[in-house]
Amino acid sequence: MKLRMIIAALAFGASLPALFATAEATAAATAGQPAPNFTLTDAQGNTVQLSDFKGKYVVLEWTNPGCPFVRNHYNTRNMQTLQSSWGERGVVWLSIDSSNKSSFDFMPPAKLGEWMHAKGAAQKAVLVDPDSATAKLYQAKNTPQMFVIDPQGKIIYAGAIDDRPSTRPEDPLAAHNYVRAALTEAIGGKPVTTTASTPYGCSIKY
Repeated sequence: MKLRMIIAALAFGASLPALFATAEATAAATAGQPAPNFTLTDAQGNTVQLSDFKGKYVVLEWTNPGCPFVRNHYNTRNMQTLQSSWGERGVVWLSIDSSNKSSFDFMPPAKLGEWMHAKGAAQKAVLVDPDSATAKLYQAKNTPQMFVIDPQGKIIYAGAIDDRPSTRPEDPLAAHNYVRAALTEAIGGKPVTTTASTPYGCSIKY
């Protein structure tokens, strides 16, 4: 009996680091926590690191051109308008495609860049996460899924782009946009009212 208790205790102790690592990873993608750093390659083959933009507001947009929800935001030019208007105010907008290279949703970097260019996208960079490691780091599971990071590197918003989980063309412009609201309040020196919401859209294929 004692031997079994000792074995059980050792097994529990061995599992603690894994439990804490999981909890830490989840907390790291939550509003109020530091944004985990990452290094990815953009559609042109350039290396981009999140920490390069410390001192600026950063928006992370998880994307997938094959997703109807993503396409709706681009077809209505809602996403491009956000990228352009906030980019003019010094906000760094990074779009990330984390579709695993083994999945049907994966799009080669050059083709992804061409799709964004054809749509008139205005983000700072289009990043490719072919092993889905960055998506897992942030616990990003949907497209579009959004994170807003302040100049100190802290997440101030995480979740859906807006409050209308729909593919109807009339909805993106009529919705309450959480990203716009968070940036407006934070840059205006006010606390962010909504720091988290439940993301909607297509699942990221890890």
